[in-house]
Amino acid sequence: MRHGQSAAYVPGVRFALIDGQGDPPLSALGMEQARLVCARLAAEGVDAIYATTMQRTAQTAAPLAERLGLEIQVAPDLREVHLGVWEGGEFRKNVAENHPISQRMLAEERWDVIPGAESAQALAARVRGAITQLATYHPGQRVAAFTHGGIVGQALALASGSRPFAFLGAENASISRLVITPERWIVRGYNDAAHLDGVG
Repeated sequence: MRHGQSAAYVPGVRFALIDGQGDPPLSALGMEQARLVCARLAAEGVDAIYATTMQRTAQTAAPLAERLGLEIQVAPDLREVHLGVWEGGEFRKNVAENHPISQRMLAEERWDVIPGAESAQALAARVRGAITQLATYHPGQRVAAFTHGGIVGQALALASGSRPFAFLGAENASISRLVITPERWIVRGYNDAAHLDGVG
């Protein structure tokens, strides 16, 4: 799951950083999205819940953990793509303003055109390792991992062999599904947000 909507960026006021990355909380709408996605997941036989070190994912996962009586475990390597000098909210501002570097980033499908940002190779290795680890910890089980849009996109690109940014743009609090087997990763769904109809 991608986390719910996070707090809006205020120009000139950077988000607090955790391990060098922006860490905004959920907005009021994001809290409602979290409630709705977790209500839907509660009936799906979830065996374990993971979130990243960033508060927006833990806040999104909290209603499900409370309802199922499960502890939210931490998967630090599912944290969002590191955006280099555009951390703290600058990424949102620069993409909204169609900054030339953001145009190049989308055209080349590479985060690291942003100075100091994570390379495609490093990101792919990190996401592959994190998901493989979860599958190893939970064989035959259903895991709910609350993560970020860039990570959802990377995971589905790895599973499908697609272009790097083919699955970029998952909506807040949407559900994407992967089946992990020893032989291959299988995409079972992407950007399912039916539970959010009429919200926002």
